[in-house]
Order: sequence, then structure tokens, then C-alpha cells
Amino acid sequence: MPFVTKNTDLAMGAKATGSSAVSNSPVSAVSKAAGKIAGLAVLVLAVSLPAARADAGSLIGVSLLAPGGPYPVGTVAMRLVDRSRPDPLVAAKPYRELMISLWYPAAGGGPLAPHMAPLAAADWDRHSAQPLGIAKGAVAWAATRTHARVGAPVEPRAGKLPVVLFGSGDGGPRTLGTTLVEDLASRGYLVVTVDHTYEADQVEFPGRRLVRALPLPAKLTPKVIAKLLTEHAAARLADMRYVLDQVTALAHGRPIGGKLPTGMLGAPDASRVGALGQSLGGSVAAQLTREDARVDAGVNLDGAYVGSVSTRGATRPFLQLAAETHTRDSEPSWKSFWRASTGWKRELRFKGAAHGSFTDLQPLLPQIAAKLPKVPLADYVGTIDPGRSVAAQRAYVGAFFDLHLRDKPTRLFEGPDTRFPEVSLIP
Repeated sequence: MPFVTKNTDLAMGAKATGSSAVSNSPVSAVSKAAGKIAGLAVLVLAVSLPAARADAGSLIGVSLLAPGGPYPVGTVAMRLVDRSRPDPLVAAKPYRELMISLWYPAAGGGPLAPHMAPLAAADWDRHSAQPLGIAKGAVAWAATRTHARVGAPVEPRAGKLPVVLFGSGDGGPRTLGTTLVEDLASRGYLVVTVDHTYEADQVEFPGRRLVRALPLPAKLTPKVIAKLLTEHAAARLADMRYVLDQVTALAHGRPIGGKLPTGMLGAPDASRVGALGQSLGGSVAAQLTREDARVDAGVNLDGAYVGSVSTRGATRPFLQLAAETHTRDSEPSWKSFWRASTGWKRELRFKGAAHGSFTDLQPLLPQIAAKLPKVPLADYVGTIDPGRSVAAQRAYVGAFFDLHLRDKPTRLFEGPDTRFPEVSLIP
């Protein structure tokens, strides 16, 4: 169930598109998976995308943009097991098992962390990249590195670290938010990224164990999609609350999971917590911000709202980032959420951006399309300049959390900024 193809519709919604159901005829991987997206939408692509191949013997190398904050970045992946509840997606499993990564300001060196773990990268290559029009074996996914050092000590000069929980789009692995997450960590935040097992396309656990997403139902009607998204949102909300419990334990000096970096015990500041998510992850960020008193502020990266939060809104500070064609008029849940929200709120629209612009596809896909021109770049990341898109996202998300978690004033949300002409503040 390729993540990206679940999220290509800009979360417009079945009613907005006029589509009543996904075609019952045999469908491509793209059109089938596109039904499972974060905005209760149904986008049917009429034909399969041709898989573009690299020249024989030449793998395409891709790289992520370096973070811009004052600190180097460290990271560590951890397995967590919540034995207080059965798995919400696999009834026969008596506990919930998750993979998370901690991203934080670091001191010292160590090897650079891979963007994707080896088995996850291979599975992404086999299953998730091809509906994008990228043939198996065309891109060196496993060779891509982040800018974070594995297990590096926490930088003591950063002081207590405000916490941000990150969730990807429906079916998305936690790795696809790395571009934004690394930048927040370099600014002095502890960012915790979460894989939602059995929903994420692929999750690699210790011991070279890979868990894939559950298969989609054969017939994807709007009703079926809505039910799936409701189930996934509920599972994610419980996951995030459990992860926040673990971060709180860290803040109080209690170890969790596996081996922790030096200085991590006691480093998080559990009194300053934000939630950040793309697509369905953005909806869950809103729900978490409303329902969990520990969460002070939230950000939604272009996701429509699922469940009661769509009509109840947020009572704490909340920021929405939108692709160019995603508006309150085209997305009913945005309009109802906005009207009901009573806290500090801002909405920003990115001219030329598409739904995938708010993922790591923004920097990665243009590098691939330069070598594979048949990759439908604009469908996934729009026409916005990749570097400018990333810079603007980092600036606004960083300023938002600085304002509401650190009490650092900013003028970014008061009106247009000449540094970011692509970004409009929507009243």
C-alpha cells in the first residue's frame, strides 16, 4: 500500500471530487492505494504510471537538505511495546509494538544514520516507489543518509529540550518527515517520530524483522475508506499518547526501550510539548492537541480532519499548512475545524505546492525526475521550487513552536514576508 499514492489527492474528499466510489474494475497499484488517504478522499488515477528505469548499472543517488539550526543532530531508533492494550489493528496480537526514533541536538560524532533502515529501504523500493513511476532498482534508497549521528550524546548546552511528536500520512513510514524533523532537532527540540505498525507501508524492527501494512480491502468505497481512516486515527491517537508517556518517563529520568544516548535521561521537557503531522498525521496532531492536556500546540501539514476534531476544532494554538489548491471551500472538514477552533490559529497556503510537498518527497523526487523525466513530478510535489518550499516550511513550523513552546516572539504570522513570497496567510 504505497504511502505516496494514498496521499496524492490533496485530501479533497470524495464529495468535493464528485467521486462516489473507486472503480470496481481491476485497478492499478496507484488507483487502488490512492483510496486510502488522510482526507476521506477518493482519487482514481485512470492508468498506471509507467515505471521509469535508470540506465543499466547506474543507481540514482539522492540526498536530503542539511538542517539549518545551530546544533548538530543525533538520532536513535527504539522499539517500544505497550502491553496495556491489544494491537488495535491485529486483534490476535495481545500487545502493541511500535518503532520510534528520537532526534535531538547532539554533541560528538558517530556514523550518519540511514534515511531508511536496510529492509525498509528494500521494501520501499519493491512496493512503494513503483506507483510513483520509479522502477525497482532505479534509486539507491538504502544509500541515502540523514545528517544525524547515530547514538551521539545529547548536547548539554541546548538545555531542557521541548518535545515535538511527529506522525506521517496514512500508511507513511516515520522516515518521510526527516527533512523537517532534523531541522527542528538542530534548533534544540527533541522530536519523536512514530511508525504505526500494520498501517505504515513497512516497519523494520530489531533483528532484521520487517512488518508490512495490512492489505487494503478489495473494494474501496468512500464508506470503507472512512471506516479505515477512523480506525487508523484511533490507533494513532492511542499510539501517540503511549509514546508521550514514554517521553514523560525519560523527562523524569526513567529509561525506556533500548540503549539511550548519553545525556538523554532527564533531557526532555515534558512541560513543553507539540504535535506535528502530515496528512492523517496532521488530523491526529489536532486531536491530540485538543484531547491531551500535556500537548500545548499542534501543526497540520495539509491533512483533512478525521472524526470529531473536524467539528470540535482546537482550543490550543494550531497551525495549518496547505498546498495551493487545498482550501476551506474545497475541504469541508477544514471549514468546520476552523470555525470551531477557539485558540490561536493561522493557516498558510504554499503557492505551487502539492500534498507530497510536505514530505521528504519535496527534496527527493526532483532529484530523481532529473534522471527519470517520466516521473510525474508535479502530481506529487507541485511546481514550487524544492529548496524554497523546504526553507519556508522549516521557518514557519520552527517559528510556531518557538512562539508557543519557548515564548519566542515572531512577526512571521502577522502578514506577508518578502523572504517567502510563495506563502500566503489565509484569514
